[in-house]
Amino acid sequence: MNSNKERRLPPKWTEAPLGELLTVLRGVTYKKQDAATEPTSGNIPILQATNIDVGLNFDDLVYVPRDYVSEAQLLKRGDIVIAASSGSRQVVGKAAALTVPWEGSFGAFCYALRPHFQETASYLSLFLQTSIYRDYVSTLSAGVNINNLRRGHIAGLTLPLAPLPEQKRIVTKIEGLFSTLDQGIQSLKAAQTQLKTYRQAVLKHAFEGKLTAQWREENKDKLERPEELLGRIKEEREARYERQVEEWKVAIKEWEEGGKSGKRPAKPKMYRSISTTAEEEAIPLEVLPSGWLWLTAESIGNVQLGRQRSPKNRSKDYPTKYIRAANITEHGLALDDILDMDFLPHELSAYRLEKGDLVLSEASGSAAQVGKPAIWDDQIPNCCFQNTVIRHQPYCRDYAVYLLWLYRHFYVNGKFAQVAGGVGINHLSAFKFARIVLPLCSLAEQQEIVRLLEEQFATIKQQERGINSALNQAAALRQSILKKAFSGHLVPQ
Repeated sequence: MNSNKERRLPPKWTEAPLGELLTVLRGVTYKKQDAATEPTSGNIPILQATNIDVGLNFDDLVYVPRDYVSEAQLLKRGDIVIAASSGSRQVVGKAAALTVPWEGSFGAFCYALRPHFQETASYLSLFLQTSIYRDYVSTLSAGVNINNLRRGHIAGLTLPLAPLPEQKRIVTKIEGLFSTLDQGIQSLKAAQTQLKTYRQAVLKHAFEGKLTAQWREENKDKLERPEELLGRIKEEREARYERQVEEWKVAIKEWEEGGKSGKRPAKPKMYRSISTTAEEEAIPLEVLPSGWLWLTAESIGNVQLGRQRSPKNRSKDYPTKYIRAANITEHGLALDDILDMDFLPHELSAYRLEKGDLVLSEASGSAAQVGKPAIWDDQIPNCCFQNTVIRHQPYCRDYAVYLLWLYRHFYVNGKFAQVAGGVGINHLSAFKFARIVLPLCSLAEQQEIVRLLEEQFATIKQQERGINSALNQAAALRQSILKKAFSGHLVPQ
């Protein structure tokens, strides 16, 4: 099959299907129970789709008994390994050549391309990095859940074939240009890593009081004493409880008028006394600046899980928008995919989001993804939340933005990951979250911390945009070099 549009080739160039230039080999099939993640005597390493990027990496290999691997499936230097099947369309079709001696093979979801002539191996491998090849793969590999690339797809792809001497000159030129380009990319990625580390350090220092140390010295008259902090929280909490009781009375009336459908609204519980200690913490707490307090999340605000989604709660009589963990991203709330669920009128007071609520993802397959925080800004009227989301409603609404940044710190620096637990799925849980201890300072200092963090993170974002732009330019330049190479314009004819 010819995927290429008509193109004018230089003299002595031709077009040839890959199937005439190489052999497509199937990967090794093995029983899962016979595979190991560590090398043992009699086993052989297997490359998988995840080991293929710009080049081959030999991390996280699978080891299988030697008996599973035929002689033809032992990789040779110059062989090109291709990802033949993947749940991601970006992964399927990825190809990289084995450029160093290595004793191993490749798995069933990969192919190995073995050039008939060793001299053409590098040329063919570089062609499999071009946009021509990637476009060809994307049109052929589409599946419902798994994207697949068949042997016939690879064998049928035609490529522009230069005479062998020119192939060698093209490869030498590309490798020289790519070497310089890769050095620049490496520097950009190192800068990305440094920015990530800097971001973590800035957040950590902010909530240790280091970021505002000088500000405290210069603004002692604006600082609240610990007893004033506690007094403010108690006052706001009592006012909230009174509002909850009034809302409960209204909910009871609505429940009765609705024929007592659903559960009877529960009367709000009296709050426990505020504790400045952290008995649940297994490790000693860090020393905070004078005037700061360690308080549990439940002492600062109401902690609640959302409503469970089940067939009986499908949208029918009272369809209501609600957010779930999938709507909370590292960049804030993504509200373009909001679902409906039935919330009876008397249930709205319990689950309706309010401006200034903090929402956090409660569970994830990865502990590092648990606790992604965002703040609700009343974007959708009467919107509720599911039980995959934890809501924290600070009694003092002025604390909301400070707490958002604090939870970003806990998320980025792994505090939530340490607290979360579970088998397969990691849960933060409302119970665990309620007992997490938080560093709290006076409102004026909170506002200064927020100001400084917003200022610093604006600079970080600007630098990240610059790095991403440069990386995109590098990728475009790589494709430009390849395009020139395979149209005969990179080296003299």
